[in-house]
Amino acid sequence: MNGLDPRQRTALRQQLENGLPLTARPWQTLAEQLGSSEAAVLEQARQWNDEGLFRRFGLVVHHRNLGFRANAMLVLDIPDHQVDAIGERLGRADGVNLCYQRPRRLPHWPFNLFCMVHGRERAAVQAHIAELLARHGLDQMPHRLLFSTRAFKQRGGRFTPSLPQETAHG
Repeated sequence: MNGLDPRQRTALRQQLENGLPLTARPWQTLAEQLGSSEAAVLEQARQWNDEGLFRRFGLVVHHRNLGFRANAMLVLDIPDHQVDAIGERLGRADGVNLCYQRPRRLPHWPFNLFCMVHGRERAAVQAHIAELLARHGLDQMPHRLLFSTRAFKQRGGRFTPSLPQETAHG
């Protein structure tokens, strides 16, 4: 299989920063734009992944455009020795779109576990969260439900500027 040349690798990095094309075969579409093969583009992406270039590879869903306007972040204060197990359970729960741990910012912010829930109606999201907390035995844990009041720009990842730029010599 022929790999990508330095110019193609640089162009591919730039294209990936803008996100995958919304086509049935996005890697093939990228390959066509680069004048290469789908196999070569996929192999380059695998190599970059193996080298640790990607921390994650995900999808940005513009949920408001899909009618989900009652979006809430459930924040919880979970004992440190339980946060991994509880986070894994909540992360697999129906209706939880994101679940992650962040450090507390004491004394003003005691919360260390964050769960995003998207919904069409505020009351339905509140009911879902109440049921989720009860089902997992967390309804007595300190928590808050924070509804979004506005949307911020969502975008995919960016490559760090500290990466060496590829040259024509490789």
